Amino acid sequence: MEHNAHSVSHDHQGGHGSLKSYVIGFILSIVLTIIPLVVVLNGLMSKTGTLVLILVMAILQFAVQLVFFMHLKEGKDSKWNMMALLLGIIILLTIVAGSIWIMTYNQVAH
Repeated sequence: MEHNAHSVSHDHQGGHGSLKSYVIGFILSIVLTIIPLVVVLNGLMSKTGTLVLILVMAILQFAVQLVFFMHLKEGKDSKWNMMALLLGIIILLTIVAGSIWIMTYNQVAH
């Protein structure tokens, strides 16, 4: 009877990615880190271009982490996980954009 209780508890663990998906995610993460590093160290782009490249690589890195390591699209609740992530991103962007707007156009304090 004890053996069945232990086997049942192991069945409730979430689905884990395969070794192949972890290796792909790791390689993509390394590549997405090395590209901006090489550009910055060698001065290959203008200042604005470098900032845009770093931002784009950071967003791609975020997506790789969510898909390959956090398993965002796996499981029966994947739709709700994606909705919660999108809501969080919308709230974050609203707070950041609102703060920038207030700091830019608040001339009363001056």
